[in-house]
Amino acid sequence: MAEATRNPAPYTEADLSLIKRIIPHRYPFLFIDKVRDIVPFESAVGIKNVTCNEPHFEGHFPGQPIMPGVTIIEAMAQTSAVVVGISLDVIDKPLSTYFMGIDACKFRRMVVPGDVLELHVTVKRPGGKIWKFEGKGFVDGQLAAQAEFTAMMDLKSDG
Repeated sequence: MAEATRNPAPYTEADLSLIKRIIPHRYPFLFIDKVRDIVPFESAVGIKNVTCNEPHFEGHFPGQPIMPGVTIIEAMAQTSAVVVGISLDVIDKPLSTYFMGIDACKFRRMVVPGDVLELHVTVKRPGGKIWKFEGKGFVDGQLAAQAEFTAMMDLKSDG
């Protein structure tokens, strides 16, 4: 993987189309709809519009749908991967992200259909392959979840 450069692509926002050009995730495992306020090598805010027709709500929990905590953390990671993709200018190249560790994870509020989940991620340590992040999920300004996580960024070569 190429060394991190400070000449990122000129994006401050990623719509669904751009997100799909950066990360390989697709429905039903794509958990972000938009990323805004992107500051390369620093931070961004992912947006997840939580809807009742998502497959995990069928069993989590019948009659009282709650977004699984692990899904919220995954959405933070997907937001972080978009930040890395923009930072390293790896759009239209396969960038896979793999969790290496999740720390200080706490859940403070349920996230339910109809909520708009804002995923605030901050780069704590940028790197070539290994990056560290802090993420916080908010609904209506209330903290819903938080975690620190480390991920390996795997940029596949063209050959």
